[in-house]
Formats: sequence, structure tokens, C-alpha cells
Amino acid sequence: MPDIKVVGIMSKPGVAQAARVVPELVSWLRERGITVRYDTNTAAYLGREDGLPREEVPEGCQLVIVLGGDGTLLAAARALRGRSVPLFPVNLGGLGFLTAITIDELYPELERALRGGHRIGRRRMLHCEVVREGRIVSEYEALNDVVLTKASIARMIDLDAYVDAHFVCAYKADGLIVATPTGSTAYSLSAGGPIIFPRVAALCLTPICPHMLTNRPVIVPDASVIRIVNRAADDETYLTIDGQVGEPLRHMDQVVCRSSSHCLQLIRPPRSLFFDVLRQKLKWGER
Repeated sequence: MPDIKVVGIMSKPGVAQAARVVPELVSWLRERGITVRYDTNTAAYLGREDGLPREEVPEGCQLVIVLGGDGTLLAAARALRGRSVPLFPVNLGGLGFLTAITIDELYPELERALRGGHRIGRRRMLHCEVVREGRIVSEYEALNDVVLTKASIARMIDLDAYVDAHFVCAYKADGLIVATPTGSTAYSLSAGGPIIFPRVAALCLTPICPHMLTNRPVIVPDASVIRIVNRAADDETYLTIDGQVGEPLRHMDQVVCRSSSHCLQLIRPPRSLFFDVLRQKLKWGER
């Protein structure tokens, strides 16, 4: 990482702890001659009105600090829009699989990052296109998952899935999840999907409450192109990216997913190994 001269801050709104942390953090950075760019949520904690739109914060930064939980980190990952800027994720939320740095570790780990002694984990993102009548009508980048779910209260939806043009299954289910290894511990895990080690080059198709109990999660290489055809009526299926953004789908819309050319760079504490995080967050047994 080049010398850190400009740092961005993105914050989760409405967190009492952040009202104390944000002013202290900004002062700490400025005392070290570092220019700070921040979003509107962060500006509110500072009592200021000069916050930037989240997508503009990373411009010119060598590091972006994310204060919140995994949801805030997911939003920050999309806001990077392909910029190669490491994220420094600080957990102000709850479970926090990705935001592994605690408030107590904030300044020691920042000192380490400023010295260039940090460890970076790279997470491949997922590119998604909505194709309607042969034309791409929208595109998204996901860190965790691309999800097609029913929009009606009680009706299952029909989805045809293909991997590299090979027909996989005609799902009748509440929905279908296409998850990255990063997203394997999110919605996919709740739906019965496997935990995938972050460096495994794979994607997972996880059906949500399928009508056929033999429909199980399927892991495919991350070089695969996954195509899902929506056979439900207009507006009966909803596409959601990382649980945060999306759109209703029309009958016969196609959702095409492939590994993105972008990798997210996450600064990790030296002690934070994947299985250590699993034991801590999932309450697995200790020796």
C-alpha cells in the first residue's frame, strides 16, 4: 500500500457508540497529517453538513475505514465501484463475520496499517446482469450473494438454472441464492448451504425452501457462468443484491452471474483466521 495521505470514513447511522468514536477518530487522523473524506452518516456524528455521497468517498483515498456491521461493509464494497482501495472494517454491529476489527483494536490496527504492517484478505466479487428480451437492462456487483425470491406472500416461483449453458434444474421454490465464498456464511448458510473457505474458487447455488426436498445446494467453479430464467409472472420474483438493493423481475427475464473482475481488499487483524472467526461467531466448540 502507498503512503497513506487520504483516508475515507463510511459509518452506519444511528449507533450511539459512533457518536463518540467518529470525532475521536477524525481528530486522531488529522493530528497525523491525514486528510479525511467522509459520507453523510459520518458527517452527522461530527455535527457537520459537508458529508459526501458514499460513492464519492473513496476517490483519492489510500484507505477507507468502515464503522458498522457487515451490512455497512457490503454497502461500502459496492460504493468502491472497482477502485483498488483497501477497506478497514470496524465492528460496531452484532455478528460481524467480515468486520473483524473491534473498537479496542481500532487505533493499534490503524497504527499497523499506517506502518504498512497490515494483512490484506482479498474477496472476489460477483457480477450480475439482468437480461430482458436479449438486452442488458441492469448490472450489479455483489460481495455476498445474488438472490431471486418470491414477491408474493405464499406463492412459490419457477426458476430454470443453467451453468455454462448446461441445464441444472427447474426449481419450484421460495427462491434461489447464488453465493460467493464470502456470502456462504450469510443468507446461503441460513438456507442450508455449505460454508466455503474464502480462498476456494467456487460459487454456490442454494435453493430456498424447495418443493423437491432432493434439491440440494450445488457448488460450481467460479469460472462458471450461471444463468437463471425467471418463469414466474411479472413482479412475482424480486432480485436482491447483498440484501440491500435490487428490482422486481419480469416473466422470462434472465439473471446472469459470473465472477467479477474486481476483488475487495479487506484489512484483517493478524490474529483473525477464518476458523477462529467461525468458532467465535458460530459458537463452535473450543478445545
